[in-house]
Amino acid sequence: MAPKANSTENRTRSSISIFIVICMCCFFYVLGAWQKSGFGKGDSIAVEITKRTDCTVLPNLNFETHHSGSKSSQVLNTPVKKFKPCHNRYTDYTPCQDQNRAMKFPRENMNYRERHCPPQNEKLYCLIPAPKGYVAPFPWPKSRDFVPYANVPYKSLTVEKAVQNWVQYEGNVFRFPGGGTQFPQGADKYIDQLASVIPIANGTVRTALDTGCGVASWGAYLLKRNVLAMSFAPRDSHEAQVQFALERGVPAVIGVLGTIKLPYPARAFDMAHCSRCLIPWGANNGMYMMEVDRVLRPGGYWVLSGPPINWRTNYQAWQRTKEDLKAEQQKIEDVASLLCWEKVSEKGEIAIWRKRVNDMSCPNINDEDKIRKCLSTDADAVWYEKMEACLTTLPQVNDPDEVSGGEIKAFPARLNSIPPRVSTNSLPGYTTESFQKDNNLWKKHVRAYKRVNKYLDSGRYRNIMDMNAGLGSFAAAIESPKLWVMNVVPTISDIGTLGAIYERGLIGIYHDWCEGFSTYPRTYDLIHANGVFTLYKDKCKMEDILLEMDRILRPEGAVIVRDHVDVLIKVKSMASGMRWNIRMVDHEDGPLVPEKVLFAVKQYWVGGNNQTATA
Repeated sequence: MAPKANSTENRTRSSISIFIVICMCCFFYVLGAWQKSGFGKGDSIAVEITKRTDCTVLPNLNFETHHSGSKSSQVLNTPVKKFKPCHNRYTDYTPCQDQNRAMKFPRENMNYRERHCPPQNEKLYCLIPAPKGYVAPFPWPKSRDFVPYANVPYKSLTVEKAVQNWVQYEGNVFRFPGGGTQFPQGADKYIDQLASVIPIANGTVRTALDTGCGVASWGAYLLKRNVLAMSFAPRDSHEAQVQFALERGVPAVIGVLGTIKLPYPARAFDMAHCSRCLIPWGANNGMYMMEVDRVLRPGGYWVLSGPPINWRTNYQAWQRTKEDLKAEQQKIEDVASLLCWEKVSEKGEIAIWRKRVNDMSCPNINDEDKIRKCLSTDADAVWYEKMEACLTTLPQVNDPDEVSGGEIKAFPARLNSIPPRVSTNSLPGYTTESFQKDNNLWKKHVRAYKRVNKYLDSGRYRNIMDMNAGLGSFAAAIESPKLWVMNVVPTISDIGTLGAIYERGLIGIYHDWCEGFSTYPRTYDLIHANGVFTLYKDKCKMEDILLEMDRILRPEGAVIVRDHVDVLIKVKSMASGMRWNIRMVDHEDGPLVPEKVLFAVKQYWVGGNNQTATA
């Protein structure tokens, strides 16, 4: 019997040994996978937090339009601060372009129409209400021509600009015939005139700047020609003109040529445009033309239509003297000559100049008696920087025919080509390889986003904002005629990448997220925030940024926040008190990755009669 017992014991020991070997293999396999993932100390904490946050997609996180006020079923374990609605009078509140505050500043050089943000003790900590009857905007391209009256209930422009075909009120909608002060026959015919001189059709011109844009019909009709226009106008007596533009689905911001530099990088736009924009181009020693020169690409075009062009024919209609108009045009011609702009056309009331392709071809560059060079060594450092009457020099070239800063391919090839700022090592830390890696990474991220929000590229979201755009690869990954992206590069970023974004044929702006953005409430359909809250940690309050996101987001608009899980836990807690439906999901590479993604949908609600507001 003893041998039989030994045999049974040996088999038992053998089974245990095999089990131990299998367990060790499994352990080292998991350990190897963990090591290969590149995560280090603290992963156990990340996994535990992942479990606590239940990183799955919320079944009732609905991205469709319902116009209902249904509440999220998401319940947090921690107490949630509930933000109250602001008073109805703040429906169209623009914190940094507040009309009452503006009147306290000098009117000289439009200073009072520039950004003047409230101090901390005057900030609103409440939710901006939508007007009663607010509805989702019409889908593009119908939105180009029609805007629901309830969304922007202001009829003043229909009276003030009635003969100029800006906008007409018809029943419960505004209709935009596509006219303008200088193109009463329609923007299409006007653009055809420009295209006979400027290479718009072949993709050479992709980015444009419209100064004093009105309701942005010029930009609206350029879109079908694959040109993206950044339009701006002040918040002034022409009530809600920028708000109309954004309701139409056209890129626009509140802005003005005043005393500070425009929030755009040097050499950004392929074309700049002024159609009776009332900007005194020859004043202040040509300072405003010099600012256009800064933001215009080498070889780019500047279009000026309306006064004083063709003054001999129109001086009586414009109710100005010949001498006055002649002197005004002469000042413009003189400044253009100093900047070495070539006048390529003047026909009727439209004049077109072309900027020099480099400084080597401009004899005035080194003549300080004629024109002063700007002292700043960084032409992209513009945030709240004083505008000056000086020439922004271009990157050096070795040949008179060489384009300063490098040539750019026609769109759409330029979208995924290496931007010259990257290929010439002008952006520290960025290389051709890192650009391509970034591009591919965001394609991967966007594919993961679409698995959660199937409406991302369906046309449901027209106006999209990327709050921390980097190289613009998120925008490039979702590029489509159905949408456009406002690529924001925070002013506190270590490297200003906005110039490279423009070189890709995309548009954007510099901004500090501790302040209000230069737009009206409810003007964006989707907001993407990658690492924004980590970037602004200890810079300003998280609730300031979240409340600003809520202000500019439409009811039933969507939010995608990508950040470290510890940060998103705080974002989730605070945003849950803002009438957002929220859910966190894992990184597409799995739950061990400490970076997570928060998806949210702003609930539909409007202002009421009896509100308990905090302001």
